[in-house]
Amino acid sequence: MMNKIIEIEKLVKRYDSKFELNIESLGIEGGMIIGLIGENGAGKTTFLKSLLNIIPVNHGDIKIFGKDIKLEGNFIKEEIGLVLDNMFFPEVLTPKDIDLVMRDVYKNWDSNIYDQYLSNFQLPKSKMIKNFSKGMRKKLEIATALSHHPKLLILDEATSGLDPVVRGEVLDIFLDFIQDENHTILFSTHITSDLEHIADYIVFLDKGKILLNQSRDEIMDGYGILKCDTDSFQEIAKEDIICYRKNSYDYEILVKDRDRMKKKYKKFVVDRVTIEKMMVLMIKGDRI
Repeated sequence: MMNKIIEIEKLVKRYDSKFELNIESLGIEGGMIIGLIGENGAGKTTFLKSLLNIIPVNHGDIKIFGKDIKLEGNFIKEEIGLVLDNMFFPEVLTPKDIDLVMRDVYKNWDSNIYDQYLSNFQLPKSKMIKNFSKGMRKKLEIATALSHHPKLLILDEATSGLDPVVRGEVLDIFLDFIQDENHTILFSTHITSDLEHIADYIVFLDKGKILLNQSRDEIMDGYGILKCDTDSFQEIAKEDIICYRKNSYDYEILVKDRDRMKKKYKKFVVDRVTIEKMMVLMIKGDRI
């Protein structure tokens, strides 16, 4: 069994009683891509910033690489590549300037790898960041995050603002990064189709709590969407319904063990589930 790269116990972060992040327990093993999903306001960014000790938590224990983030944060951050949702580089800098700055920030900064990423992403070295498009800025963040040989990548909307072709290239880079079993990616995104291609596990946050924590294969191969008309809804056993949504002309019902449901309810369609569809039903759907 692989070592736990991230270990969280009884993590609580409150905001003026309006929102509370409450993670009872979570362990993330190395060598995997973990997808973090949830609607806006679910607590994803708060979770990542709490994990990194960027914001103080009310209480809880957080270990990364077996070390307490509060006590050994500087050591731990050497091993982490970070891409946040909002650009954090001063806009008057150029990519060439960033290379000079990062040489003093990270002991393992690799200018050669950084130059290669700039070339692959077609980013001009001497152009000020303020003149970059959103997509160019995102590519610069990704290049910077990967250029000091991190063991853990923490990504917050790392593929947002990228066109489909570049997104595909970036996802390939992440897959290549994870080929080293000592590398791990924690990837928060609204683009759930990206996670269907690359994630090993899905952590689903809703209202500050973990609603689901399962492997991608367990979700996509095990769950299903059973569709029936309004008159047939009562034929579905309550114990088979995780949640449901009533549309104008039919019901969509989230079920587990899709193959068994197909055999049990032969006259109904039981489709494969997407991560996005499952998330919408679990958040917006009704329960018995």
